[in-house]
Amino acid sequence: MRIYQALDSYDLRDFGIADLSTNSAPCREDPLKAKQLLPKDIVAAIRDGKILGIRAGTKPHRVIGIWAVVVENRVFVRSWSLKQRSWYRTFLEEPVGVIVVDGREIPVRAVSTRSERLKTAVDKAYREKFNTPGSRHYVIGLARKKRRDTTTELLPHQG
Repeated sequence: MRIYQALDSYDLRDFGIADLSTNSAPCREDPLKAKQLLPKDIVAAIRDGKILGIRAGTKPHRVIGIWAVVVENRVFVRSWSLKQRSWYRTFLEEPVGVIVVDGREIPVRAVSTRSERLKTAVDKAYREKFNTPGSRHYVIGLARKKRRDTTTELLPHQG
């Protein structure tokens, strides 16, 4: 059984907003199967780092930097920009990509998060991790409904 849902994160270089309506979406694994999480050393590096490199999809293009947080030893991202040519939209079409951590490329799949409990925990994690005066505007923006609804978990991808 597969459940199809929307996913996201955000590109710090692009602060526009667009409509999220689309018929394609990342897939979610069978909820009855246990989730495989990213390795602990990767999760720790993401927790301790400020910027996560990410490339959505399988087509060749650049790696961009986004903000990521760790909640319950799981990696979450949100999209600031929802423009048509964003990495977020690429993930909607093709929910696989890579993250770059400590110079290593790790294949990932993007999975939408619907849990309000997790979204609230992600809000808190963003506030705690990105707590400088310059980050405040973006942390507040990421907690607004449109962006909050883009909360996405990054999981390992075998393929």
